Amino acid sequence: MRRGRRAGAAPALAAAALALTLSACKLGPDFFSPAAPEETGYVGKGEPLPGEAAADAKLAPPQRITASTKLETEWWRLFRSPPLDAVVKEALAGNPTIAQARSTLVSAREQVVAVAGGLLPQVDIAAGVGRQAVNVEVSGVSRSAIPVNVFSIGPTVSYALDVFGGLKRQVEAQQAQADVGEYQLAAAYLSLSGNVALEAITVAGLRGQIETVETILADDQKNVDLVKTAQAGGTASMVDVTQAQSQLANDRTLLPPLRQQLSVANHALAVYVGKTPATWSPPEFDLTALTLPADLPVSLPSQLVRQRPDILAAEANLHAAGALVGVATANLYPNFTLTGGINQQATKLADFFSGAYSAWSIGLGLAAPVFHGGTLKARERAAVATFEAARDGYRETVIQAFGQVADLLEALAHDQQAVVSQKQAADTAQEALRLARLSFQNGNTTLLNVLDSERLSDQARLGLVRAEAQRLLDTAQLFVALGSGWWNTPPNAPVPPPIEAGPAPPPRAASPVPRPPRLSSAR
Repeated sequence: MRRGRRAGAAPALAAAALALTLSACKLGPDFFSPAAPEETGYVGKGEPLPGEAAADAKLAPPQRITASTKLETEWWRLFRSPPLDAVVKEALAGNPTIAQARSTLVSAREQVVAVAGGLLPQVDIAAGVGRQAVNVEVSGVSRSAIPVNVFSIGPTVSYALDVFGGLKRQVEAQQAQADVGEYQLAAAYLSLSGNVALEAITVAGLRGQIETVETILADDQKNVDLVKTAQAGGTASMVDVTQAQSQLANDRTLLPPLRQQLSVANHALAVYVGKTPATWSPPEFDLTALTLPADLPVSLPSQLVRQRPDILAAEANLHAAGALVGVATANLYPNFTLTGGINQQATKLADFFSGAYSAWSIGLGLAAPVFHGGTLKARERAAVATFEAARDGYRETVIQAFGQVADLLEALAHDQQAVVSQKQAADTAQEALRLARLSFQNGNTTLLNVLDSERLSDQARLGLVRAEAQRLLDTAQLFVALGSGWWNTPPNAPVPPPIEAGPAPPPRAASPVPRPPRLSSAR
């Protein structure tokens, strides 16, 4: 009897063994990281770069480009501003965007674990108790149905053999999506620190402009007093007094817009910190207290693609799209499921654990698509199109990143020239104003000449403050555009360590951007 049972199970076991030998197959494209770009620089020949512009170091401290991938994780500390360092760290600790991105990443990693569980045998247990009537007339006995109690319990096991790798591709796709979440968290970390630094520098620049305008207004008031004294002495007229007062009134109009911009920047900093403007106020950032970093560690384009989290996220998205092509292709082929179970069933509790009432089963199930109205092929074609879109999206992200770095490098070179020019203009205009006032006091020139000299001096002073602030802003933006060493995450940074979950993704060897796979000839 037992021999018969074993012989009957042999075909099922042989089929299962055959399916297991095929389970190593995975349809769809294997992913390889896109090849690094061949460019060795970001700007064309002849374009100015920081440190190459002819500038007087006394007027504008030069910045030097150093070919390096060793970027500071806490890059904002290069500005040597303790208030800036404190605000950035407070924002990283309290901003809801970072917390949201972290939770999203944890969810994505748990999804990897959930999907990877499908590669393992699924074990369940079922138990039941019921009452049923047994029809004995079918056995030739003439009597009414006999009611009996039925007790049953037993485990069941099912195992998807994944012959064509559809489940493995699903795990691979989910792991790639988790990678996307990790890089998006790094991008949020980088973006937030950059936004806080930019707003802090903006606040410092606006406060510098407001202080300059207040100094200008004090000079305007001195001019009014000077003209009134000259009028009392008979060397100036009421027209001169009116002109001086008009200049004072016009310059006063510069303050309200600057104060409004300062309020907006302060409120933005409060939001970045995760607080409301009513409950939090930023420090009084001073433009002169911010140190301009002298060294700019600019990595090569081939290194930039491995540093910027938005590029890495686009690559991971490309990986996920390729794996989903394999899922769609595997769905065109049969699915094999190995099942088995042991069941104990009896009509009396006393007989429940008797071996005479036990049963077992083992089998291999097959489900093959035959006709789905073109749905499966359409899904495969859609997956391939999505893969192509992800490939083009990756290329676009890389090109935009290179363009951003190129823009900032040239901007810093022009900023250096602008600071030099504004410094020279401010010094020259201030000397011209001093001479014009002296000449007016001696009666050798008119008040109009003094006011014109003062207007030029005011414009040059404000221009110098704006140029110095812009240079700091562009420097901060360059650090962000280069990735700023987020991969060297300190222990207290918000980027969590990776979680080991499910099968590891395939190795990412360097190769050109993968081409879309051929459509199979299956259904």
